[in-house]
Amino acid sequence: MDPLKRLLKLIKDNDVEEIDFRFTDMDGNLKHMTYDVAIIDSDIMTKGLMIDGSSSRGGKAINESDMTLMPDPTTAQVDPFLSVPTLTIICNIFEPVTGERYNRDPRGIAEKAETYLRSTGLADTVYVGPEPEFFVFDGVKYQADPYNTGFKLVSAEQPINGNKASEGGNLGHRIQTTAGYMSTPPQDSSQEMRSEMSAHIRSMGVTVEKHHHEVAPAQHEISIKYNTLVRSADDVQILKYCVRNVAERYGKTATFMPKPVIGVNGSGMHVHMSLWNGDKPIFAGDEYAGLSESCLYYIGGIIKHANALNAFTNPSTNSYKRLVPGYEAPVLLAYSARNRSAACRIPFGSNPKAKRVEVRFPDPAANPYLAFAAIQMAGLDGILNKIDPGPAIDKDLYELPLCEKAKIPTVCGSLSEALDSLNNDRAFLKVGGVFDDDFIDSYINLKMEEVTLLKTTPHPVEFPMYYSV
Repeated sequence: MDPLKRLLKLIKDNDVEEIDFRFTDMDGNLKHMTYDVAIIDSDIMTKGLMIDGSSSRGGKAINESDMTLMPDPTTAQVDPFLSVPTLTIICNIFEPVTGERYNRDPRGIAEKAETYLRSTGLADTVYVGPEPEFFVFDGVKYQADPYNTGFKLVSAEQPINGNKASEGGNLGHRIQTTAGYMSTPPQDSSQEMRSEMSAHIRSMGVTVEKHHHEVAPAQHEISIKYNTLVRSADDVQILKYCVRNVAERYGKTATFMPKPVIGVNGSGMHVHMSLWNGDKPIFAGDEYAGLSESCLYYIGGIIKHANALNAFTNPSTNSYKRLVPGYEAPVLLAYSARNRSAACRIPFGSNPKAKRVEVRFPDPAANPYLAFAAIQMAGLDGILNKIDPGPAIDKDLYELPLCEKAKIPTVCGSLSEALDSLNNDRAFLKVGGVFDDDFIDSYINLKMEEVTLLKTTPHPVEFPMYYSV
């Protein structure tokens, strides 16, 4: 059905009263403004509406702030949370004077990445399957004032509640520190909540594959079916929106912060990728683990540029509290079949159509449009320049002798290091005009503000360490 006709049908069938226009800023935050449906006409849908681009972090200066928000009618979905019937539409951002895509629009960068892929002749489609993990707490308190800094996280699943007095009695069934993976109710206390999250995600047009409890207490995963690059990034934004709102309805709070709790596994967002030409899977072949030579080169590109990729795939200072040895985070840049300790894993699949690369170091703080586009650009650079990833390592990387481990490159140890790597290794991102220097420079400057704030703020743990020194 024609997208505009489908849009009109959705409005009529659901008695829509308002239309919510949404876009994603440089940080990956979903932004929106809501219009009464009565004033929506063909001009708005075909020519767009004006917004102040300077009010979003990383946007243009105030003297050049006018931007055009252009609705993509193919993304229209009914919002399942609002009492006033509301239709949501994801938008692209354009320069109003030139009519060109705004170079700092993350969704525009992702679309350019897809266009560049087709221009190479290597493939016509990249499929991306993300697996976002998240925590759901019963409550959170935090403060970062000069004379009062700290946080408190509360969850009934925490093992610390094992002897806590509860109304009706303490029924036990606590999840121990690293024992929550795929646990069942009553230990998994959020089965019904995740099912409701999944139902709302599906209602907004996203196909949910599975959900389960993750390793840490109060930690969860909802995996969604692979989609094309831009659509998969759209899907992640919808998933985050639904997860947060369902948790809120349950009187709880959901976070995609990679490492909110010390001593337990952090939240990752494993990213599965495969290239296709029509109905031909480009990553299937007769090399290692049934991969093609092109796939191995794709992995080579990801490993070569991984430190620059970290700036997009792990874009928070908190990300690097997850990327430490000992909690399943893949810090060593190697590849392997089925080995979850490798940064790039080749999931088992006997069907050639299942051949794909699982990039395991990204986390859900990432702006999905930027992360997916950057990973693809690194992989394509690997294919075009025949970057050899070296031999696969099928050993448990966590248990390697130090002499062997020292020879394997690692992900960055901090956001500052990742931003330096991006600054020095950016050429592969600019090929085909996908990223440009203006965007990369503005992104680095934006993220360096976070680095500086953390660096100059005393940390609560420093008080027991140093207060009496």
